[in-house]
Amino acid sequence: MLKLKLSNDLYDLFKFIAQIVLPALGAFYAALAGIWGLPYAVEITGTLAAVDTFLGALLQISTSNYNKVDDTEVKSNDSSND
Repeated sequence: MLKLKLSNDLYDLFKFIAQIVLPALGAFYAALAGIWGLPYAVEITGTLAAVDTFLGALLQISTSNYNKVDDTEVKSNDSSND
């Protein structure tokens, strides 16, 4: 399993890019391509969607690793209080 753990600032930046920037950029280019006849609309928006999906997967891996560490710390603290 990939051991990916990001700093809070980097995680927040990547999350903003994945949730706001890439989808907005894809919609923006698709709209302009339709209006102005810009080239490669399908290819560019498809690529942006693929990059966004990959970034989302990396963020989920990072979140899962972070939560595993938190769960382990909580469980070890609970058992030491007994």
